[in-house]
Amino acid sequence: MKEILLCGAGRSSSVLIDYLLHNSAEYQWSITIADKNVEDLRTSYKEDRQLKLISANLVNDDERNALVKTADLVISMLPARFHILVAQSCIEYRVNLATASYVSEEMKSLEKKVQEAGIIFLNELGVDPGIDHLSAKKVLDEIAEDGGEIEAFETFTGGLLAPESDTNPWNYKFTWNPRNVVLAGQGGAVKFLQEGTYKYIPYHRLFRRTEKIHIDGYGSFEGIANRDSLKYRSIYGLENIKTMYRGTLRRPGFCRAWDAFVQLGLTDDNYILEKSEELTFRTFVNLFLPYNPNDSVELKLQHYLNLAHDDIDLFEKLKWLDLFEDIKVGIKEATPAQILQHILERKWKLERDDKDMIVMWHKFIYKKNNQLHELHSSMVVKGESQRKTAMAKTVGLPLAIASKMLLNHEFTQSGIHVPIMKSIYQPILKELAFHGITFSEKVIS
Repeated sequence: MKEILLCGAGRSSSVLIDYLLHNSAEYQWSITIADKNVEDLRTSYKEDRQLKLISANLVNDDERNALVKTADLVISMLPARFHILVAQSCIEYRVNLATASYVSEEMKSLEKKVQEAGIIFLNELGVDPGIDHLSAKKVLDEIAEDGGEIEAFETFTGGLLAPESDTNPWNYKFTWNPRNVVLAGQGGAVKFLQEGTYKYIPYHRLFRRTEKIHIDGYGSFEGIANRDSLKYRSIYGLENIKTMYRGTLRRPGFCRAWDAFVQLGLTDDNYILEKSEELTFRTFVNLFLPYNPNDSVELKLQHYLNLAHDDIDLFEKLKWLDLFEDIKVGIKEATPAQILQHILERKWKLERDDKDMIVMWHKFIYKKNNQLHELHSSMVVKGESQRKTAMAKTVGLPLAIASKMLLNHEFTQSGIHVPIMKSIYQPILKELAFHGITFSEKVIS
């Protein structure tokens, strides 16, 4: 019997857990799920010899170590900042680790210790990062093997609403961690490479620099640059590439409206507002506008953002959120970002019958026989229910399949890895296709 420890069981964990349980008898797995609150899980899962549910504070070294030391594999679905704690325990007890998160600098610094321990840390095995690596590296390798030379690579992913659930003017609801959505783009200047020139976008301009993208059958999207695209040149073996761009997808109009929050300062999480619990939505917005006792909040906002009188679409998006209503905030010692998140969660919460949708799109431009060629590859996955969301499927399945590979010793190269090797991406993509997660390729020229 092999022991699997799952640390954390948030909203993206359901499909991962189902996969592990479905395969537990065949592969002789015993699964322990440890989370600070497992009571909700008890309504969906019954404990038996294959499954244990444990309430634990995984930030506590003693509690975490007691669980890790008995495991054959640890899967961390904790918030990314806590992976380093789990990783340190895995090194101490020589246990393999799998996560869906980016390899942080802290994680990268453990490379030597991981290799000395003879264990494997597989990271970036969610949707983005994750399926983007698997699918992109497959095409990149195929082009190279066919004698092509990559000139440009662009990739975009978005967690969105399925068309049948897209019922609000923002064309958006929260399909993953709301806090991460509110704080998106604040980790420093976004970096990418365009036609051989390094490009940087500071946060205050990020949501006004968008790319237009069309996906057959699903319409138009806009893409904004995401994080540091430059580091993937070496990871993908594309040191000589001219364009390298990673981004996030939204529906048209979203980014311009979100930019209003950025320009007002509503996404700032660095300070606490005085007497925040006494604010209303209207007075909250007014905090960030110039003082003028004669003008309404609406008029001051329009002047501050330089909105034209006929710029109805953006203003209606803000109005639809009840930003100008005297609704009590009721949150003590809140930052602007926390209040904005509270306001958004009222209107962007998924309803019972809503379905989410993950959209991924790659563009490859390559030279072969002195001619340029362009290829597009896209994936669209719709959620089945509130529990089996598209986000849960596309995050949970690649992580679950990779975990199975580790437990079956199908990948044995010690160290810290992301899924760019053929020995990893081929079997995972094959099994993802079995679960309906596939890519459509389209030759443009």
